[in-house]
Amino acid sequence: MSDYEPLPPHQQALLDVIKAKDPQRIESLLEEMHPADIAHWLESLPSEQRNVVWPLLTPDITGEVLLHLNEELRGSLIRKMDDKDLRQAAKNLDTDDLADIIPEMPLNVTQELLLTMETQERDRLRAVLSYPEDTAGGLMDPDTIMVREDISLDVVLRYLRRRDNIPDGTDKLFVVNRKNKYIGLLSLSKLLTSDPTLMVETVMDKNVKAIPASMPAQDVANLFERRDLITAPVVDVENRLLGRITIDDVVDVIRDTADHSFMSMAGLNEEQDMFAPVFTSTRRRSLWLGVNLLTAFLASWVISLFDTTIEQIVALAILMPVVASMGGIAGSQTLTLVIRGMALGHISPNNAHRLFLKELWVGVWNGLIWAIIIAGVAGLWFNNLKLSLIIGLAIIINLIAAATAGATIPLLLRRIGADPALAGSVVLTTITDVIGFFAFLGLASIFLI
Repeated sequence: MSDYEPLPPHQQALLDVIKAKDPQRIESLLEEMHPADIAHWLESLPSEQRNVVWPLLTPDITGEVLLHLNEELRGSLIRKMDDKDLRQAAKNLDTDDLADIIPEMPLNVTQELLLTMETQERDRLRAVLSYPEDTAGGLMDPDTIMVREDISLDVVLRYLRRRDNIPDGTDKLFVVNRKNKYIGLLSLSKLLTSDPTLMVETVMDKNVKAIPASMPAQDVANLFERRDLITAPVVDVENRLLGRITIDDVVDVIRDTADHSFMSMAGLNEEQDMFAPVFTSTRRRSLWLGVNLLTAFLASWVISLFDTTIEQIVALAILMPVVASMGGIAGSQTLTLVIRGMALGHISPNNAHRLFLKELWVGVWNGLIWAIIIAGVAGLWFNNLKLSLIIGLAIIINLIAAATAGATIPLLLRRIGADPALAGSVVLTTITDVIGFFAFLGLASIFLI
């Protein structure tokens, strides 16, 4: 029985024709796939098979495919495309989507695209690009429908009918004054079910606050989650409406955050290509391995301080990993809890101290419980009461230290501008190893030698 999930039929068929080197059949299958599915499939293909598939994509969908690829693969494919194909790919993208990939395009292509755009579209694109991509301004779609509060619903309906189309995902219209300052929302359901003679101001919702363009993307995601939002307006510092954020943008933020937290634990980047060249991947991982090696040497140096003690009592060498492992696991539990709380916005200066005390007491009680268990096992194993008491005390010390480190490391790293998910695990492991070894071997040197 296979350990892998079976491929969807169309993907299996595509893989078969790639192996058969049948370009016409590949093109036919690609036409039946959604651009997001093609992007997902490309990321799972080795580079030689990608080189077969990519040239067969039509220019009409290459932009959408590029949009759904991870940054590294997207950049490598953009570098292989000629200027004509890049312009065609970008031509079919919405303004907010174009803003995601235009920084990776050659300067001459970017300039040509800007020159061919209408003034309004160019201004919208520049508005999105003026904000960092990890803020509400960078996420927003500037293509919105705005109406005034002093017109009737019938006028709004006639205005919508005159438009060629409305932006995808539109469930609300944004009400602004004559200076384009945000006032409230008019839902399509209200518009369609209310008396057409009513004025917009009588049926609009004034209680929905707009999102500042400078708000971090993670805070935006948390806001959507708490309020079950589908769409939200984005405003500048003067409350002028800039655009909107929709739920599909927020889903991308949530996924990217989860990927970042998971990959950062191993010193990897969620935007890296899984099938990047061997030497590229080796170079990236070597740096992280080097950092871990330094921390391992630090722990080894602590052990070397007690080499005479270890030589006399071999049981110490056998039991050392127990102390370090228990501290590492306990610390990781607290570290993960705190990093998640920070990501969700649950931790603030008002409650950080209480969380620290709570985790400290968890460390104390877990230390006492497992100290008794491990001391009992060690005593029976080596028939040495002093040794069992020493390892029990070392476990208590290390679990308290692990709880303290796990609760404070993420907060300290964020304060200095470092990524807690990336650096937290390495710092924590170093602390728990060093304190665990030092406590266990130091106590043994005092009471057993």
